[in-house]
Amino acid sequence: MQTMWLGGVEWLAVLRIGLGLWWLESWRHKDRKGWLERGTGIAWAADIAAKHRWPFVQRGFAAVVQPRARLMAYVVVHAELALGLGLVLGFLTPIALAGSLLLNLLYLVLMIHDWAEQGQNSMMALVAAVALAAMAWQTWSVDAALGWFL
Repeated sequence: MQTMWLGGVEWLAVLRIGLGLWWLESWRHKDRKGWLERGTGIAWAADIAAKHRWPFVQRGFAAVVQPRARLMAYVVVHAELALGLGLVLGFLTPIALAGSLLLNLLYLVLMIHDWAEQGQNSMMALVAAVALAAMAWQTWSVDAALGWFL
């Protein structure tokens, strides 16, 4: 493989780190006080789920998320932080990439009617899938330094 400036594994690390920075930005701009103290994030998502075109989303949200709204708010906020840190540092990277792919697919399905969300979440899911399949933790990562997942 020929590349410019960096080798293939380094470009994969750049891709992984970029995805991590994207998750950290998502966490950084989130109104955490609103999400964690007032429940604004889950209330917003509940409104979207209630009007969703696919009944399984309405039923799933009502069965899984709404009864545990406070817990789910903490899960979402802290998952975004954990994914961002894990991908930037390359720590437990395959787990972070699988989590990133799963969370983006969940966001994509919930926000299927919103073109901007479709673009962002589909691209983040694609980056996670490529980075996972290409083992993007082979360089510039804590995992590589510890000899994990090689």
